[in-house]
Amino acid sequence: MVRAPFRAAADRVRHRLTQLVRPNSAKSPKRPARRPAAGDLMGTATPRPFVRALALLAVVVIGAWLGLLAVGSIRTPVGPMDTNMTLRPSLTGGSKINVSPLGALELDSHIAPLRLDVNVDRLDPVRSQALVDQPERFSGLQDEVTRDVAAGTRELAVRSCVAVISGATALGLVVYRRPRRALAAGGLALTLLAASGVSAYATWNPKSVLEPKFSGLLSSAPSLVGDARSIVTEFDIYQQELARLVTNVTRLYDATSTLPVYQPDPGTIRALHVSDIHLNPAAWHIIASLVKQYEIDVIIDSGDTMDHGSAAENGFLDPIRDLGAPYVWVRGNHDSKVTQAYLEKVRNVRVLDNGRTVDVAGLRIAGTGDASFTPDRTKPVGGKAAAELQGMRLASALRDQEQAGTPVDIAVAHDPNTARQTDGTVPLVLAGHVHHRVNEQLKGGTRLKVEGSTGGGGLRAVQNDKPEKVRASVLYLDRETRRLQAWDEITLGGLGLTTAEVSRHLPEENLKGESPASPSPSPSPTGSATRPTPSP
Repeated sequence: MVRAPFRAAADRVRHRLTQLVRPNSAKSPKRPARRPAAGDLMGTATPRPFVRALALLAVVVIGAWLGLLAVGSIRTPVGPMDTNMTLRPSLTGGSKINVSPLGALELDSHIAPLRLDVNVDRLDPVRSQALVDQPERFSGLQDEVTRDVAAGTRELAVRSCVAVISGATALGLVVYRRPRRALAAGGLALTLLAASGVSAYATWNPKSVLEPKFSGLLSSAPSLVGDARSIVTEFDIYQQELARLVTNVTRLYDATSTLPVYQPDPGTIRALHVSDIHLNPAAWHIIASLVKQYEIDVIIDSGDTMDHGSAAENGFLDPIRDLGAPYVWVRGNHDSKVTQAYLEKVRNVRVLDNGRTVDVAGLRIAGTGDASFTPDRTKPVGGKAAAELQGMRLASALRDQEQAGTPVDIAVAHDPNTARQTDGTVPLVLAGHVHHRVNEQLKGGTRLKVEGSTGGGGLRAVQNDKPEKVRASVLYLDRETRRLQAWDEITLGGLGLTTAEVSRHLPEENLKGESPASPSPSPSPTGSATRPTPSP
């Protein structure tokens, strides 16, 4: 008896809502019409037709949106890329192209309550290799991309119509429970979609590509690839340059695979020293090729693997998992603590910082990250003094290891100014940073080896007058003494060049016969790769 008043009130509310949405669905006893009083002539009650129209519009919009979310997208190839196209409700319209993990660019392509989202998922290796194997196909790449986009847009339009009508009709059937009202909702949804399409067509702005809005890492795109206007107005020139770029990178890969392969002595540990990759994806292919050819036991990266150190770049590091050898890494001045935290979670990676020591491939290796972080290429705060202080801390950690009876075989730092402070505390110290090679016997007996850029200066190298060469070194260390016996300096022509060179070097004491001979090379194949005579 207590619940009766509440149940009666709930029934009255439900009845009123039913009358607003479905006025004829519930029959109620007719009551005598009340003559409106004078004060009611300007009453505030909303007319029922207006409320019903708003309710129907809400059903249509929500149903259409749900339909687009469920099935209103397509996967379609655009040239060598796999993309995902989707229509989304929007107040401003336009188009958005997402290029993960680099960022996105937005175009004011049209004004309509719909936005076109294009997600570039991946570069298809088969279609990409076909372009590389047949560079002449670049002449028709623009037409191919245009055809692919047009076909994808048509398919997206058809699927969007089906999605919008189905979503609005289904929701209308759920709300009204009457087929006629549900079909009316589907028809209204199609009408709104058609009106949006007409609006987009009428306001289509083909010049929007000249003024894109970049976000993420692509915000630096104008400085990397040039002004968008010049790319559009001089597309033929850029097309030729793109073909040349891809062709030369392919030749660079080919040069890597035809390098002279040395058969190292079974008693040696083989370490690959790389540095300053600077976000160049070509470096991973080169490193993997060298690991396989030289049977590398451990890869040592002396930093500047990234360019800005942002979280958006972290996906670039994922190929490290599949390089085929343990990866020892120290932070460079272009690598952030965010980069370091990401790498610490990557399988097969050993991150060194603050003098940390690891045992890998029979070697004890210690290292430290760079004292500065300069993603915008500004002058580092503290400069040389900060780098030297970091080196003193590393040297202190090396002495502690020596006193504990666990001496370090190789120390790693990014800045050579840091590395020099370890003189006398370790037999070999590796560094990078300066983008050229340095081989120096320090006064205290430590050998300093500075590697050039394994990424050829990174993607920004195309801005230089001359392409920067790609450099890496294979270090041969005695398995018992863990001392450096020899090293091979591998130099590949950068963008625009296709040469490959390998030169054998021996420490001065080995040339004098004071320690075991270096690994002997096997015959080298003919081709672009050369093998100069050994030099100290």
